[in-house]
Amino acid sequence: MVTKTAATPEASLERQKIAKLLDQYVCGPVRFSGTNDALYERHLLFDSAVDLTLATSRQLFEAIARSVRDVLSQRWLATEKSYERQNPKRPLGIWYANFFGAPTVAVLPYEQYLKRFPAYLQQLTMQSNANQVMLDGSSISCETSPVYFGEPGTNGQHSFYQLIHQGTRLIPCDFVAFEQPLNPIGRHHDILIANILAKAEALAFGKTLKDVTDEGTAEWLAPHCVFEGNRTSNMILAERLTPAMLGKLVALYERYVFTQGVIWHINPFDQPGVELKCWLNALSPNWRARRSQNPADDSSTNTLIRRYRRAKEVG
Repeated sequence: MVTKTAATPEASLERQKIAKLLDQYVCGPVRFSGTNDALYERHLLFDSAVDLTLATSRQLFEAIARSVRDVLSQRWLATEKSYERQNPKRPLGIWYANFFGAPTVAVLPYEQYLKRFPAYLQQLTMQSNANQVMLDGSSISCETSPVYFGEPGTNGQHSFYQLIHQGTRLIPCDFVAFEQPLNPIGRHHDILIANILAKAEALAFGKTLKDVTDEGTAEWLAPHCVFEGNRTSNMILAERLTPAMLGKLVALYERYVFTQGVIWHINPFDQPGVELKCWLNALSPNWRARRSQNPADDSSTNTLIRRYRRAKEVG
């Protein structure tokens, strides 16, 4: 004989919440293992990314958190077709890394308040998906996380854009810009937007040898002025850098990293490479106390330790 246990009011309410999520987002609640602190550590948010005079710190944080929740709650869509249509960036990351061999990704925010955004993405992407072992313990047979780098606006143009435009490597680019500036800067914002649009157009279509010669460029110089084009870029043109928009940007890349981890069958929350520093920390009492002339297991590290000891004695 089988008896049924009556559902508690709390359980019924939970089912109603799940049904609402399924109806709205075609997904259920996402459950994480581990402590809350472990999740907080994965989100490096920037106090300087918004105008702090617009709201209290609590209000800014809540706006960011709401946006992250709203975007992440739509992580899984019903069909592959809608997945690719509504979230093209995620399969593109796999496409360029594994099928085109693109070793890097450039993140180029044309907004000074996002000057540390590429550094945040370095922590998010390379700390998460730089794995060589899959969940079952076997070695992965393809490239995983690309190298992320970037600078805001025109700073990068005088640093590495030559590599992006005419280098021998394919470097996918993420441009980030906003229709409205946070500060009144007159026509300078129009010039900035024109600049970013021109960069994306140049990457896409380049300039042929005929285009260059038709401009009257000397024959000997013309080959050096050719841009082959057909270089990929994503353009994120948002209305304004608000706390909610910052949260959406963070969540966009969080989804990107999580989905790549699923496809590569790796654990984005497993980062033993970072834990290697514990090895040297364990050695530090010995070499600082001069208990051993060779506290490390290799001659290179021991040589550096001895040099450092001598420098401390001289100092």
